[in-house]
Amino acid sequence: MMLGFMDWSVLALGCALVLMSLGGWWWERTKVRKGASPDRSRRFFAAWLPLLMGVESIGAKVPHLLHAPYSVAMIVDAVNFVLIFTVALLAFWMLRERDLRTNG
Repeated sequence: MMLGFMDWSVLALGCALVLMSLGGWWWERTKVRKGASPDRSRRFFAAWLPLLMGVESIGAKVPHLLHAPYSVAMIVDAVNFVLIFTVALLAFWMLRERDLRTNG
């Protein structure tokens, strides 16, 4: 019984991250409309990072909760691994770009 609650709580966290990314996207868009210059690294960390991590956490639990076949679960796990690797690469790239702009 407790395991089911934990699965659903991870799924709810993923949904919250996706909603948070939509809020971050809206916030950045509003700031740009008011005259602020767009900052790619801030946009990544405010909108794209929560979206990608939310999709990953949703994808990690949905096959288990839907009792999907093993092959479907393995495909979703492989896509999640690629997504995690991509998020890590993008985060390091954005941090490096930000560091080069401030120190360079």
